[in-house]
Amino acid sequence: MIEKFISASLNSEVMRVNSRRGISPVIATVILIAIAVAIAIAVAFWATGLTGVFTSFEKLEVVNAYSIKTGANTWVVYVSVKNTGPSYATITEIFINNKPYSIAGGTLIGSVTSLPYSMQVASSQTITISLTSAAASPYTSGQTIVVKIHTASGAEYPKTVVLP
Repeated sequence: MIEKFISASLNSEVMRVNSRRGISPVIATVILIAIAVAIAIAVAFWATGLTGVFTSFEKLEVVNAYSIKTGANTWVVYVSVKNTGPSYATITEIFINNKPYSIAGGTLIGSVTSLPYSMQVASSQTITISLTSAAASPYTSGQTIVVKIHTASGAEYPKTVVLP
């Protein structure tokens, strides 16, 4: 009787173990490979997005800036700018001593006569500003002024110029 009981217990235990089998090793391997491929694709898209963000920026370089006196109260300021970034740069404003050039007594002359002005990649441009001394913006010979180029991305490129 005890032998029948032991035999019946062992048979039920064996049946319980067989009824709780997991997934096969082949299916588990396929699932793990699919998850790894999905993660790799997600990381690749993320890295590509970061690369696009960090490589598409504008960068100007103020190569040279100087001025000449053309009259009793008039100066012409020349600012040479080069786009050294990997994308277009758009000049939206020019400041003279932290005032927009038009309020500071300036007028754009030459090849750049209005803003905004878009510069292509690796291009150079000389911006010419005629300054006239007035009550609102008095200028004198020997005075140091700051010409600041402001771009659409919010970057500012200042250059100091001494009026002769």
